[in-house]
Amino acid sequence: MTASVSVLLADDQELLRDALSTVLGADPRIRVTGGVGDGASAVEYVRAHHVDVVLMDVRMPGMDGISATAEVLHVSPTTRVLILTTFDLDEYVFAAVRAGASGFLTKDTRPAALADAVCRVAEGDAAVAPRAAAALLQHVRRQILPSGDPLASLSPREREVFGLLARGASNADIGARLFLTGNTVKTHVRAVLSGLGLPDRIHVVIWAYENGMVRPGDGNLRGAGGAEDHPPG
Repeated sequence: MTASVSVLLADDQELLRDALSTVLGADPRIRVTGGVGDGASAVEYVRAHHVDVVLMDVRMPGMDGISATAEVLHVSPTTRVLILTTFDLDEYVFAAVRAGASGFLTKDTRPAALADAVCRVAEGDAAVAPRAAAALLQHVRRQILPSGDPLASLSPREREVFGLLARGASNADIGARLFLTGNTVKTHVRAVLSGLGLPDRIHVVIWAYENGMVRPGDGNLRGAGGAEDHPPG
């Protein structure tokens, strides 16, 4: 990553904002550009000053983090939101992810892990507190599979990549499974996100569950025509 990641801190506790600013500011990859105490101020800040990532608390006075996440992404679709919360199984956090957040971590996350997560999210990846990954999928409401082929816009190779993304595979996993270079994987991942109109990898997983293409625990993807349907010989 050549350019620093610009970050806005949105939390109603000034002491925590100061601590986060110190921790993240010590990482040469990150540049903290400001801090605000409520959701409405976060939206206005992003409207006036583009930032790569908003590190957002959920429970704030006035406009909460859920509404603020949706508004921030409406004002600046290229900005990413990473939720920082006290409880990793908070239903409000799941609602924020559904509103477009690229993931969430707990406030006791180690500084190095938090900085890494901010950088991953800025690059279009996702970050989810490990203990909450399964619970997140359980909170995804199943919808009826739309008529026609929901993956019609994807090429056969992109469908394979989608199939692995839907199971949470990393770029390295995808490359090893499909015998692709790192840059080629990144190109296909971007094409999948663009073709499905999704902001990042975590929303690929949610989209697959919502459309009935993945069932919790069964490891099977239906309709993707992907790598799991045709394992290499």
